[in-house]
Amino acid sequence: MNKAALVVGAGDATGGAIARRFAREGYVACVARRNEDKLAPLVDAIHSEGGQARAFGCDARDEEQVTAMVDVIEAQVGPVEVAVFNIGANVHYPILETTARVYCKVWEMAAFAGFLTGREAARVMVPRERGTIIFTGASASVRGRAGFSAFSGAKHALRSLAESMARELAPQGIHVAHPIIDGAIDTAFIRDNFPERYATKAHDGILDPEHIADAYWHLHTQPRDCWTFELDLRPWSESVFGIR
Repeated sequence: MNKAALVVGAGDATGGAIARRFAREGYVACVARRNEDKLAPLVDAIHSEGGQARAFGCDARDEEQVTAMVDVIEAQVGPVEVAVFNIGANVHYPILETTARVYCKVWEMAAFAGFLTGREAARVMVPRERGTIIFTGASASVRGRAGFSAFSGAKHALRSLAESMARELAPQGIHVAHPIIDGAIDTAFIRDNFPERYATKAHDGILDPEHIADAYWHLHTQPRDCWTFELDLRPWSESVFGIR
């Protein structure tokens, strides 16, 4: 039977690399984002590498859409063995310019959508007493920076959700993990908007999405007697939460 790896927030960098990594291991990469058409290059890349993939257009903030997506995967693809929530929503607004709409939208994308994804993954995993749920965190998950009140609030909420789920679901065979990505990632956005930071790539100064994906695969394959909840991933040059 096919095994499904669901990646919600499968963009062009980290999410895509995670999907491709699991596809190389024989999983059907079920990749999701709001605009299904934007997933075509990723699906084509997975197919060209000999893997299997299926795209889903899904607004992860919509309960009915998330529930329906998981049901379709279970019925038409195979059991969801791993679910990765990888939606970002990193925005910068001074506090006096942070409107209620901005705050709520960021919370919906980075926290509420994570709740829906995690709950629906748990719904199908618990009866089987196995599975992995991974929530992508950031440095904002554990510290608030000036100008990032909305993002920090949402990422703190997501971390607390992950911790609560880990405590509740571990005895039922479900591994819940929260990797913290602390540093710039090798993406077109960093290349185009932060050229000085991107230049440090030559000295391993920014995170390689492929290496992040390797860490996610490692989390999924850990034995139950040695599960990791939180994993910090950062380049050697990045300060450790202000210590360097």
